[in-house]
Amino acid sequence: MDAYHPFTLGRVNGPLKTLKDAGVERVVMAGKVQHKSLFGGILPDLRAVRILASLKDRRTDTILSAIADEFSKEGMTLISSATYLQNLVAGEGVLSRRKPTEQEAADIDLGRGAAKASAGFDIGQSVVVKDRAIVAVEAMEGTDAAVMRAAELAGTKGTRPKKNGLVLVKVAKPRQDFRFDLPVVGLDTLDTLEAAGATALAVEAGKTLLFDREEFLARANRLGIAVVGIAEASE
Repeated sequence: MDAYHPFTLGRVNGPLKTLKDAGVERVVMAGKVQHKSLFGGILPDLRAVRILASLKDRRTDTILSAIADEFSKEGMTLISSATYLQNLVAGEGVLSRRKPTEQEAADIDLGRGAAKASAGFDIGQSVVVKDRAIVAVEAMEGTDAAVMRAAELAGTKGTRPKKNGLVLVKVAKPRQDFRFDLPVVGLDTLDTLEAAGATALAVEAGKTLLFDREEFLARANRLGIAVVGIAEASE
């Protein structure tokens, strides 16, 4: 039986009670909550306040792990967010019609290691590279904002940006918990790359979701953006 129960961001007890009363045993998380919401935009209930007060820090992984523990206390298990989305998981190799150029491939190689290092500290999972230099590192502002910041630094941000060789590299965390916070790219990502004048996108194969996969790749081809699935960088 389908049911829809909306709750405002920051409510924990209500959703848990609703799921438990419905006899739910397995739960999948979907969607995105900006980490910057911690600084405004949430109305925590008493249970959420207690959780936040007990945390050693307020990194994304710390918060979501604590939420997962609350599900467990209520007899529910969080399962991988990709459980029903395997058809959207990026494979390894060139996914678009156009292959990365030699310069883009070099930038992807550099970005893969840098993004993995940043993700390991739970700072962000994306970096923007140009001419073998890290132009921007994603933090709490999110991937799209990091890309546009890179475009501004490259001097190409505008209504009709030129192709500028910016390359976005997005990876999973070294110890990615697939119950939440999976790397995702979609049509909005392509809109941002187009606005920034970027020419290539690399995502970690087997660990990244491509929303609207067919339309995503078709639009990437129309824009001339190279899309590639990369293997995990060596530790």
